[in-house]
Amino acid sequence: MNNKQYQRMAMLRHILLCMLMLITSDVFAQASDQQKLAELQAQLKQRQETLKANQANAQELQEILAESERQIGQAAKALNDTQQSLSENQRQQAALREEQQTLKEAIVAQQSMLASQLRSAFMAGHYDYAKMMFYQQEAKSFERVLTYYKYVSKARKAEIDKFKKNVARLEQVNAELEQKASELEALLATQENQKSALQARQQDREQTLARLNQKIASDAEQVRELQASEQSLIEAIDQARRAAERAKQKMAGLAQSKGRLPVPADGKVRRLFGERRQGQVRWKGIVIEASEGRQVKSIASGQVLYANWLKGFGLVTIVDHGKGYMSVYGHNQALLKQAGDRVVQGDAIALVGQSGGQSYPNLYFEIRHKGKALNPASWLAL
Repeated sequence: MNNKQYQRMAMLRHILLCMLMLITSDVFAQASDQQKLAELQAQLKQRQETLKANQANAQELQEILAESERQIGQAAKALNDTQQSLSENQRQQAALREEQQTLKEAIVAQQSMLASQLRSAFMAGHYDYAKMMFYQQEAKSFERVLTYYKYVSKARKAEIDKFKKNVARLEQVNAELEQKASELEALLATQENQKSALQARQQDREQTLARLNQKIASDAEQVRELQASEQSLIEAIDQARRAAERAKQKMAGLAQSKGRLPVPADGKVRRLFGERRQGQVRWKGIVIEASEGRQVKSIASGQVLYANWLKGFGLVTIVDHGKGYMSVYGHNQALLKQAGDRVVQGDAIALVGQSGGQSYPNLYFEIRHKGKALNPASWLAL
């Protein structure tokens, strides 16, 4: 076995060892994930049995609902990150397969060209420079012939070097494709476990919400809940506004874009602003009915000032756009940005959900200026 063959065998052994280690770790990881899922399902079942036996009051149920929806948000964000990784893995595999095909075609073409050059050299025979010097009639002619053969030899060596480089890269691409395939398989297994965990948490939330709704069944209790939720949102917005004023960030605001701002999520827009909600409580924003998990996007550049759970509004993101303008995004399934993050128009900041006790997935959206609620229908390009 020569040195090159030995190096190639060593490289193959290394690749196989890496793949074996990766597969083994994936098996243990999948087993661990399944065990965690079983423990989670048992824990949630026990919680619901305890709630049923203890007859928890509305405040206790609100706290449990808040925690449940926060956990759903974490699970949904993890699942979203995995889906992004899956997409990136598939994109990388597609690029590698394209490079693999290009390399194969180049190698075939180079093999053909080198074979042709070798046949030509063989047919022409090996040149004896001493004989060429004695039989050459003119020195200039001899110099031209000598230069030509040097050039041919140099070009042939360059093609051989290029051929070797392409062969080595093809081997590397093949190894990378095998690794990406193993990573993809592991990601798919992780995705399935995350989906199961998310479904378990959503079922737990449904049961908690049903018990909470039984506790606040009367109109008077519902109005009090809505007023308390609205007050929580007002306090959160006021707190965010004071934080924005202290930061003194120079941002353009929204005034120049009135009527041309993008809708924050794809779906059916319900123009509810100003309509009576219940009792004396009126809508301060709009609701966009959309599919669960759909991206919620920032309507303009700004900075996230608030990203947390609020009673009645669930997982909420508040973005400061400068000059007193803020946008509010509620009822989210998951929050993709944290307080302090800078965003530009169109950035995904959350996922559509039904947190805050909603019975169907939607986005609750507001625009405020110095704390005062504005009609979003006048600002969005509807």
